Amino acid sequence: MPADFDKEAYPKPPRQTPVADKQTALPNPALILSKLFYYSVDLPVTTFRGVVDSIRAQNRSVYYHQKFRRVPDLTECVHGDYLCYYEAEMQWRRDFKVDQEIVKVIQERMRACQQREGHSYEQNCSKEIEQFNEVSNSYMSRYGDLGAYSSGRKCLMKQKERMMAAQAQSAI
Repeated sequence: MPADFDKEAYPKPPRQTPVADKQTALPNPALILSKLFYYSVDLPVTTFRGVVDSIRAQNRSVYYHQKFRRVPDLTECVHGDYLCYYEAEMQWRRDFKVDQEIVKVIQERMRACQQREGHSYEQNCSKEIEQFNEVSNSYMSRYGDLGAYSSGRKCLMKQKERMMAAQAQSAI
């Protein structure tokens, strides 16, 4: 309401909440119990947690740049060394996931550039488009026809077949 409104036309509404009328001089037991709980349980626990969190914040280790050692490839495993086969397979799966994320990041950059540039994206985002085409072609050449049940062994056989086809092509 404006400051200069007509007080007779718009009187203040009556108060709905009655004034608290104290019947006794004794303190409220719920208030006493809540304060007792706060000072005996909540305050010490909160203080202790704050101290522990501040100590842990100073000694925090960086976990997201952990370096894994590279394990031997399937071609380097000795015949019958099943542990080496397993480690090579797990390494291949990690590499597969990393390559997927690389393609996603490059694609996201390309789409952001296209969104930013609008209709003139073809000339302004040519570097991003070329990079995406290069990354997606290399990803497809490595993992393209492996199917849902892909593995390091299937990928190695695909690479071997591609090399054999290139040698046969160069021999002609």
